[in-house]
Amino acid sequence: MSHTFIHSDAKIGENVTIEPFAYIAADVEIGDGSWIGPNVTIMDGARIGKNCKIFPGAVISAIPQDLKYKGEKTTAEIGDNTTIRECVTVNRGTIDRMKTVVGSNCLLMAYVHIAHDVLVGNNVILANTVNIAGHVTIEDCVTLEGVVAVQQFVCIGSHAFIAGGSLVRKNVPPFVKAAREPLTYSGVNAIGLRRRGYEADIVSHIEDIYRHIYVHGSNVSKSIEEIKASIKDSKEKSQILAFIEASDKGIIRGPLS
Repeated sequence: MSHTFIHSDAKIGENVTIEPFAYIAADVEIGDGSWIGPNVTIMDGARIGKNCKIFPGAVISAIPQDLKYKGEKTTAEIGDNTTIRECVTVNRGTIDRMKTVVGSNCLLMAYVHIAHDVLVGNNVILANTVNIAGHVTIEDCVTLEGVVAVQQFVCIGSHAFIAGGSLVRKNVPPFVKAAREPLTYSGVNAIGLRRRGYEADIVSHIEDIYRHIYVHGSNVSKSIEEIKASIKDSKEKSQILAFIEASDKGIIRGPLS
């Protein structure tokens, strides 16, 4: 006798495996080929993509841990081919963004917490016990090592790498490595970029941009002027400058700050 509970209104795709003792609420959608492990709880508002793997003890789409939440109908969305390991919690959104999103091809290791209104891009790795507070944005191809904690409303740019145990209180620009306390720029994520197909000249170009921001000792606004005047235009340059100019709460400090 199975002790699995699947509400009759839940929308379950083809070739989905749901193991014993799982709980699937009414307002849930699960895409084709996904595996829902034993003792997984999937609550109202969950939208789970194709070929996902969700391991025992995970809770997807519980209501936000936010006293301002008034019961509005929101979602927690998981993209295709994402793996969610043991005891991960992904809360659904509030009226701010109306949804919490984890993209496709992500790996959330054991005990990760994703709070309400967080937007996580594609190909993101969050290692064990990473804690993401509400309203955070994590762009594509970011890696956070174990026990990283991210303060609410922070944005982490694409291809960034943050060392284990870090406390993230300010925005982390794209393509960088960050470590130490307080969190500090520690170079460009060259290894990660090369693994993802970035040519050596593009990596050097990105390093030149960040040399102006973090090594020359100018303030950020002066560094931006120097970059616009002296560094050749590129997609990466535009991306970095747009991120920094949109960071009204500031970016992480440099090693000489």
